[in-house]
Amino acid sequence: MMTDIAATRGEMFALSRPVHVGRTHLVVTDLAAVSNFYQTILGLSVIEKSTSGVVLGVGDKPLLTLTTRGDVARAPRNAAGLFHTAFLMPSRQELAHWLAHAAQRNIQLEGASDHLVSEALYLSDPEGNGIEVYADRKPADWTYHSDGTVEMATHRLDLQALYDSAPKTEWRGMAPDAAIGHMHLQVGNVPEADRFYEGVLGLKKMASYPGASFFASGAYHHHIAANVWNSRNAGARSDIMTGLSDYSLSFNDRESLDTVLANLEGLEIPVTRTTEGYSLRDPWGIGILLAT
Repeated sequence: MMTDIAATRGEMFALSRPVHVGRTHLVVTDLAAVSNFYQTILGLSVIEKSTSGVVLGVGDKPLLTLTTRGDVARAPRNAAGLFHTAFLMPSRQELAHWLAHAAQRNIQLEGASDHLVSEALYLSDPEGNGIEVYADRKPADWTYHSDGTVEMATHRLDLQALYDSAPKTEWRGMAPDAAIGHMHLQVGNVPEADRFYEGVLGLKKMASYPGASFFASGAYHHHIAANVWNSRNAGARSDIMTGLSDYSLSFNDRESLDTVLANLEGLEIPVTRTTEGYSLRDPWGIGILLAT
């Protein structure tokens, strides 16, 4: 079973699935300020740097690219794009350690939730890009329904209990095995998101809420979420908008990728071959890189 393989490799469940999120790319107006935030508050380190961009990550693993341009324009709140980037911690202890660090920095959290499958903390970067920092509970403790979907909820998280469980040592940055666990998107239409992420990209819809769908590969709770809470009827993004430019989906086996590429070809959805993989856009102009 895949869970056994994941345990053997020491991988987190989210990353051992046939498909998982790799990295993401945000366009910003103030590169220095936003980059500094992700380094000092999220604990990412600089992997590459230029005058117009920076690649941040853990160890030598890139997670977040930030770029700017001279004609960049702030995206309106109701634009399609990012709801939040979700950074997955390898353990509850690491989540608690980050919470203690955030408290010492007087970081204002925007939410804290127990989702049954995970415990999650929410905040935003200096330009309003949403961030989730979370840790999964053990998949063996998740509740699956007969159709393969998973039970999720939004309950109040006991922040004090989480804070009290934090190590008393100095926090030294995001753990080297942290990752982007999922991407939560703002889209214009949930049925269209269902058709694309489930029907075209082959992810399974794991849960539905009013105005939102949650999609995953290999029985994870979700690798991609799409909602219309701020963005109902939003059209396609423009290239000069701030916020989410693109993100990558990494395929752990070639067969899954070939199936998706065949779907895209059959539906005549434009795909560009690059040195890193296969590039396309979703119905709202959000870029997706399919990589192995």
